[in-house]
Formats: sequence, C-alpha cells, structure tokens
Amino acid sequence: MNHYKTQPPWEFLLSASHNSLQSFELSRLNHAANLRKEIGALLDLWIEESSAALLARWLMEQRERPRQAQEEVPSAESFRKNEHTVSDNVFADRTFMPSANRGPA
Repeated sequence: MNHYKTQPPWEFLLSASHNSLQSFELSRLNHAANLRKEIGALLDLWIEESSAALLARWLMEQRERPRQAQEEVPSAESFRKNEHTVSDNVFADRTFMPSANRGPA
C-alpha cells in the first residue's frame, strides 16, 4: 500500500505564482479523482469477494441441515387448508371487536 504525503508543501504554496497554484490545484484534483476510481474498483472487488464467500457459507449450511427439517416445512397446500394469515399470528392474543375498529356509528 502506498502512503501519500498529506501535508501540503507550505513553503512552495505561499511563494508560488497564480499559474503555479492553478497547476498544483489541477494536479491534486487529478490525483484525488484517480484515488476515487481506485477506491470504487476496490469496493466492487470487495463486494464480489464477500458475496462469493457468503454464498459458499450458505451452501455449506444447506448441506449440513438435516433432510428432516426440510421435510417439516409446510407446503402451500397446508396453508390453504388451514386458511391462516400472518395477521392471525400478530393479533392472536387480542380479541377482535368490529365496532371498536369502525369508530362511532
């Protein structure tokens, strides 16, 4: 990894002409843009590598799961037979009172 000098060359900057300062500014902006491109490429590579590792972890966990656990997962047909919804789980401990939800009559 390269280490860059973060302190500006104060003596040069304080004594430089307008054109030299413009040139210095442009060179620093160009360098900053190049660093940003490198960071973007590194982030893309990091995301790809991390996702590949997570995929491998998921596949290992799927192979370790017992077949029985996969067979116990209810099918779509069993949900249709029982006619349960997600809200049945959320509001299972509450008593349904239709008049309370409609406001004053």
